Amino acid sequence: MTFAVPIRMSRFSISLFLLMAPFIHAQHQGQVDFTQAKALIAPDPQNREIRGTVSYRFEVLQTVDSVFLDAKRMAFPSVLLNSKEVEHRNDGNRIVIKENFKKGESHRLTLEYVAHPKQTVYFIGWDDVDPDNNQIWTQGQGKYTSHWLPSFDNMNEKVAFDLNISFDKSYTVIANGKLLETVSQEPGTLVWRFDMQKPMSSYLLAFAIGNYRKCNLTSTSGIPIENYYYPRDSSRTEPTYRHTKKIFDFLEAEIGVPYPWQNYKQVPVKDFLYAGMENTGTTIFSDGYVIDSTAFVDKNYVNVNAHELAHQWFGNMVTEVDGNHHWLHEGFATYYAYLAEREIFGADYFHWKLYRSLEQLQAKMDKGEGQSLLDPKASSLVFYEKGALALYALEQQIGRTVFRQGVRSYLTKYRFKNVTVQHFLDEMEQAAGKDLSHYRKEWLTSTEIPTASIKENLAKGSPSLRQLFEMEKELKDAPIKDIDYLHYWKSTPSIHLKKYMIGHFHKAFSAELVALAFDSDSLAVRQALSQVDSIRSFPKKKFESLLDDTSYLTLENALFQLWVAYPEDRTRYLDKTKGIVGLPNKNVRLLWLTLAVLTRGYDDAGTKRYFDELSGYTHTRYSMEVRQTAFQYLNEAFGLTEQNLLDLVQATDHHSWQFKKFARNLLDQLLRDAVYKERIKGLVPKLNPQEKKYIQGKIN
Repeated sequence: MTFAVPIRMSRFSISLFLLMAPFIHAQHQGQVDFTQAKALIAPDPQNREIRGTVSYRFEVLQTVDSVFLDAKRMAFPSVLLNSKEVEHRNDGNRIVIKENFKKGESHRLTLEYVAHPKQTVYFIGWDDVDPDNNQIWTQGQGKYTSHWLPSFDNMNEKVAFDLNISFDKSYTVIANGKLLETVSQEPGTLVWRFDMQKPMSSYLLAFAIGNYRKCNLTSTSGIPIENYYYPRDSSRTEPTYRHTKKIFDFLEAEIGVPYPWQNYKQVPVKDFLYAGMENTGTTIFSDGYVIDSTAFVDKNYVNVNAHELAHQWFGNMVTEVDGNHHWLHEGFATYYAYLAEREIFGADYFHWKLYRSLEQLQAKMDKGEGQSLLDPKASSLVFYEKGALALYALEQQIGRTVFRQGVRSYLTKYRFKNVTVQHFLDEMEQAAGKDLSHYRKEWLTSTEIPTASIKENLAKGSPSLRQLFEMEKELKDAPIKDIDYLHYWKSTPSIHLKKYMIGHFHKAFSAELVALAFDSDSLAVRQALSQVDSIRSFPKKKFESLLDDTSYLTLENALFQLWVAYPEDRTRYLDKTKGIVGLPNKNVRLLWLTLAVLTRGYDDAGTKRYFDELSGYTHTRYSMEVRQTAFQYLNEAFGLTEQNLLDLVQATDHHSWQFKKFARNLLDQLLRDAVYKERIKGLVPKLNPQEKKYIQGKIN
């Protein structure tokens, strides 16, 4: 296993290094204005720590007796103010520097520190036998960069950060900004020097380290775009990053404001906490989106790609003051991603996306769970989807030309500043020449949604949605079986309406319409057929033809449905799908292994091998999606081996809260079984101290 060499830097070498580049001044408001930071860090995966130093330049705008930085679980061997030791206090959350700071003064604060981050920095794969799995990456969404760098748990403090990272030269190091150079420091170690020219909130600071290669693009405006990938995934770069340049060029043109940063990078990582994160100029995203061409129809990166790129303007360049204004980040990124998808996939796709958002929100409102866009505790559904619909409604109300003019004015006026919703509305009112207080009340402060007006606008933009709404009117007056679905099917080219009809009304389809559906040349339409729950109402041969489709979701659905419905043909279905892995989460392979073991008489000589492969997928070397599915299949069909139980206990402390919750819930379920409880008790001597404490607490 290859590890980075831990570096402990002397104060002398640190000071020299931090003086290698000039400080950049940026305007900001407050008592003290931190304007520029230069950091040198050395991540140590063996000890799960960060050693480093950071030097801040700040201006005193009003006389104060102290300044502070947020710093979680850090030790400070040295704290220098203007190169001299200074009195300070460290309470484990903040470091406070006591001094008489007078208005008009300029200072440099240099901190040498050691951090032991409990979150925000993730050391992935360093316990595996395969060094290709080794990664380190950050996720500081909101205010968490202070777990690895003394910084600011406040989006209103914007600083131009220059990161310099010391690490094993056999890895690739990626961070915000332009890579100026790599410098040899010690045998086997390089320092990567990154330059940022514009200020940003510290939660957007990021780095990723791993085994990567990259492919390069250049936007029409000349911005370098670096798309990273694992060496084994060279054939997947095109489908993964498909449409990237088109998305970039479209957003620059549509927004009307030049991309604000020096370059743009996209980096896949294992077991990321979210789909993606829009760190300034450096999006980190889940490697579950690294796909081959077959998977593109099932699960592609296009929306996440566009969403995180849109954030480079909405959230990164112009940043909310606080969570009361979160719509200005997520609603805007969601809407502009939908606009980019409209450019790629067409207007029908765009309008159906908005309609599905409306359906989800309406379901919440029907349960009395509606929320305001100005509620800082609103759900993601509200900030993202209601936020996008609110922008769509505003554009429809004031017109596309005026809408674009107002957005341009808003972004230009508040470039690299912090904003409120009212700042945005003021610019839109000025552009439109009209009062928008009714819009604010209807869309931003209300917990409801004006569903009727949205559906009216959607119908104007989408003939297929207009047909759907006509069908819904018919359904109010006639039974489902009496609707002429064949007429609607033949009169629309929309795959979205056809998918909707299959999902909601397939049981009422005539034989002619069923035949038309299966004869469709649309993989998406046929995929919808694979998801129905009553396949015996369909011709067997027609349904079996789905096993020939180039869609991993269709194959997974069809294999399971056919295996259940026609036991006499299970061997044939398994033979036909043998060797197919599927999506990055191995959806087809995991199902196939389970069914192969369960099928009596199927390849008896291979049964143990199939079970061992399935059982092995709970190991930490695999992604959490693969592990979770393997745990589910094993638990439901066979039971868990001792190694599976050890893997499950390990998963109860996984860094992803979703996977951790799954593992803990499954463990609770197993502990209710007397046999499993005794087996788990027997594992305690094999557990590490943290795992042992958790399990003993559960048992006792």
